[in-house]
Amino acid sequence: MPNRENLTYFGNANEAHAVYNFALPPLLINTLISGDCRHLKHWLMTLPPAQNGTAFFNFIASHDGIGLRPVEGILSDQESDELINAMVNFGGRISWRALEGGMRKAYEINISLYEALAGTINGRDRFQQQRFLCAHAIMLAIEGIPAIYVHSLVATLNDHDRVQLTNENRGINRHKWDYAELQAALADPESHHARVFNRLTELIRIRRKQPAFHPNATQYTLHLDDQLFAFWRQSPERRQSIFAINNISDQPRQIALSELNLIEYDSWTDLISGQSFQNLNQTVELEPYQTLWLTNYIPLEAGSSV
Repeated sequence: MPNRENLTYFGNANEAHAVYNFALPPLLINTLISGDCRHLKHWLMTLPPAQNGTAFFNFIASHDGIGLRPVEGILSDQESDELINAMVNFGGRISWRALEGGMRKAYEINISLYEALAGTINGRDRFQQQRFLCAHAIMLAIEGIPAIYVHSLVATLNDHDRVQLTNENRGINRHKWDYAELQAALADPESHHARVFNRLTELIRIRRKQPAFHPNATQYTLHLDDQLFAFWRQSPERRQSIFAINNISDQPRQIALSELNLIEYDSWTDLISGQSFQNLNQTVELEPYQTLWLTNYIPLEAGSSV
């Protein structure tokens, strides 16, 4: 459903306790294949914080398709067409809804998320895995409760045979793994399944320890350039800050730490790489689709944020 209507399901914190963030999947995929975060940034800025006791349920893939109705009025027709064309080029399918007068409009994109991020609007490239991990790093860091579809966790590919078997476009992202086959894929360190699984589980492990990733922790969108999607989270007791900085482009990007308003007398560390930053006047270069989780506080024990 359209984004504005979806938000009404919270009521006055007396209806749904968790609301699916339906606009996130198409907006995030569009951001990563276009290399432009303007729409995602504006959407995050205007997203009202959930009241305590309620939360956004963040996801970027599910057993259904990537719905396009939530981005009506956000993406232009041209941008929607570019997104759709890219997904078709990556092996995806489109499900349509009928309109009056015999017209039809794209309703959802059916594709595995790993395949959806195989390239950009210019075609396939070598950054599929980095782009896929960046998408999850963003989803794991924004306000709310993150949810990871099992086929994303193991980087399942499009299942065209299942589409033919079921005669349903949604079958493309409902692959049925043979358990022994999946175990073998995850045991092979050279398989993309194992590489993605290991990196995602490590991101989840890091995330679980951070009070600033509590579902209701403060969030502010940062204004950098259109290729750097960034936001600030602060823990409810205000002890921990995390600056989540994501290069959403296929080119290296630089950022001056002075642009982030980091507290000078705190020690700042990237939770993902472990790198420390002592000189807050330095410029940092992010590789294509690299994420930084800069924090001033590293808990010694796992927290209870999610």
